[in-house]
Amino acid sequence: MRGAFANSFSFAPLQAELGLLGHRSVAVDLPGHGFRATYSRAYQAPQDLEGLAAVPGSIKGVTLADNVTHLIGTLERAKRNGPVILVSHSRGGVTATAAANARPDLIDRIVYVASWCPVALDVGAYYAEPEMATVDAAALALAMAGDPAELGLLRVNFRTADPAALAAFKAAFLADGTDEEFLAFLNTFQPDENLDVGTSADRAQAATWGRIPKTYVRLADDASMPLALQDRLIREGDTLTPENPYDVRTLEGSHLKWLIDPAPAARVLGELAALV
Repeated sequence: MRGAFANSFSFAPLQAELGLLGHRSVAVDLPGHGFRATYSRAYQAPQDLEGLAAVPGSIKGVTLADNVTHLIGTLERAKRNGPVILVSHSRGGVTATAAANARPDLIDRIVYVASWCPVALDVGAYYAEPEMATVDAAALALAMAGDPAELGLLRVNFRTADPAALAAFKAAFLADGTDEEFLAFLNTFQPDENLDVGTSADRAQAATWGRIPKTYVRLADDASMPLALQDRLIREGDTLTPENPYDVRTLEGSHLKWLIDPAPAARVLGELAALV
């Protein structure tokens, strides 16, 4: 499960590594993502920034419930062919957690890679907590297009040439990558993301989510999901289900480095596949 503004394209290098290790994998595009995303002519060069701020997007109105329904359908198909390990990254953890609450029978292990698994608070509330104090909340705002309330979605101009915005994005996502790697990854992002990140009803539930064996892969140098927050989510999950604690692994690198240099992550996932 991909993070915000991302899609299945960013998982291609990881899937190649997994395939070379002998593992099948599926990268899931949720509604309004991948080839179903909106790339308007206003987004193309030369950009029409006024038009970009106003053009409708296909992801408007997509809810977390829509994402969960879509993911469950994929899990049902995958489960027919053997054990299923559900891997999520960043914002994708919200959908993964809600799906695990609804259908734990479809998941043999759930893996969070610097990913949201809300337990004590709703996702939005965590941003006011001390663990998120180091996050540059203005990074996306530097390239925001349009009013989310009017558009019914979040829209960011990832094709901006503004040096300040690009520097903020690189610091947040890939401070340990080259400029070439950063720009290549930035061009896989789609401009629109849905607004719904769930409510208290979508937090991890002990009776369902808590039955699934789970792993948390910490990203040691992540500026978007600080290590302090990752560790807090691990502690809260372990408190919720002390009889089924997280299996914790750690990878060096930033929020996106594990996808650009996927061999270490593929080895970890291969080890986890041997456990199911």
